[in-house]
This record gives sequence, structure tokens and C-alpha cells, in this order.
Amino acid sequence: MAPLDSTSRPGGRSGLARRPQLSEEVASVLRHKIMTAELRPGDPIRMDETAVELGVSVTPVREALLTLRGDGMVDSAPHRGYVVAAMTRTDVEDIFWLQGQAADRIARRTAGLIDDDGIAELAAAADRLRGAVADRDIPAIIDAEFLFHRTHNRISASHKLAWFLLSATRYTPHQLYAADPGWAQVAFSSHEDLIAAYRARDPQAAAAAVGRQFTDGAQRLIAHLSQTGIWADDQP
Repeated sequence: MAPLDSTSRPGGRSGLARRPQLSEEVASVLRHKIMTAELRPGDPIRMDETAVELGVSVTPVREALLTLRGDGMVDSAPHRGYVVAAMTRTDVEDIFWLQGQAADRIARRTAGLIDDDGIAELAAAADRLRGAVADRDIPAIIDAEFLFHRTHNRISASHKLAWFLLSATRYTPHQLYAADPGWAQVAFSSHEDLIAAYRARDPQAAAAAVGRQFTDGAQRLIAHLSQTGIWADDQP
């Protein structure tokens, strides 16, 4: 893995704007490893080794681990350091349920607020995602999908709810999805249906469109984690 530096940006392209964000970048890398079972429940996370692997000092690793402990993703104990916390199927289902509930409310609200300019913005963001997928550019796919939802949430004027949704999506392994052509097809379809629902000013259809994408995300992640044997009752 290439070292992280002041030009890296979490989850997407290189381009970290400020050095203080370095601990956030480290947290993003570790969060992805945990959510994809590259780091499994009970595995130790050693600060010195992680710092060497990522090409950073120990300080941002320590700060990142404190963040992850606050997120419930790692546990700490005297003389043991940090270990990956337990994660069940129910945990994954709950994460996506929470995201879906927030997105449902935002979509219904947006249906009553969006105008033709807003619909055009969403359509342009959807086209950007198609281009990134066609180029097989994973960082660009991540950025384009983020742009689509950021644009959508801004139009909704649901500032606090959008902030809660953004916080919940920290658990989403964006790189895993961006590399999956099946995920991209569902994203395309749900975006098209969402835009069509807004043209029709149909809040129920809008909620159904965003809900499908979160349901698909949960199913894909659970299938991936099941294949890793992370849960005792699953066969690798």
C-alpha cells in the first residue's frame, strides 16, 4: 500500500487538503479493512505496525484508533492495546436500516422541494457516475457516487438529517462496491428511478428508489462477509 501523506483523501482520489485530516484517512483505511473482514473480530491492531504499513507516524494511527473506538469498531484493554470489535449480521443489517430510514425521509422531502434545475444537477451527477464506471476508475466511482448523494441531500435542505446519514455511511466499504459491476447496475437503476420520481413529484416512488440501493448494499456486504467465514454459522 502506498504511504498516506498530505495529498491523500479518504475513500477517493489522492488529494488530502489539510494535514490534520491524516488521522481521518488512517481511520478510513482501517474502517474499510474491518468492514470487509480483512481485519476480523479479535484481531489486534498494533500502532507501530500500522504506522509502518501506511507510511505515517504513530500519532495519526493513535488518533484514528480513538475515533474507531468511539464508533464501536475497535475495543481497547490495558496491556492489550486495540483489537477489532465483534460484528454480527444484525449489526450490518442495522447499519443499513438506519441509513435507509434517513434516506427515505430525505427523498420524500426532496420530492416536494426539487425544481427542474435540481433534477438537472442530479442527472449530471448520475452521468458522471456512468462515465467513471465505464473508465473502471474506482476512486472516480467513489467520488461520483458521493457527489450524487451530496447533491441530493443538499437539495433536500435536511441539513442535520443529512449529517446523520453521512455519519452512518462511514461504515460503508465504498471501495468494495465501486469494484463490483453488479452494484453499479443497481446504482444506475436506482438513480434513474429517483430522478423519474422527482420529475413526477412522487415522494413514494422516490423513497422506494433510494431504499432499493440501501437494501442492495446490505445484501452485498452480508454476502461478502459470509464468504469470509467471519460468522461462525457460515461456511467460508
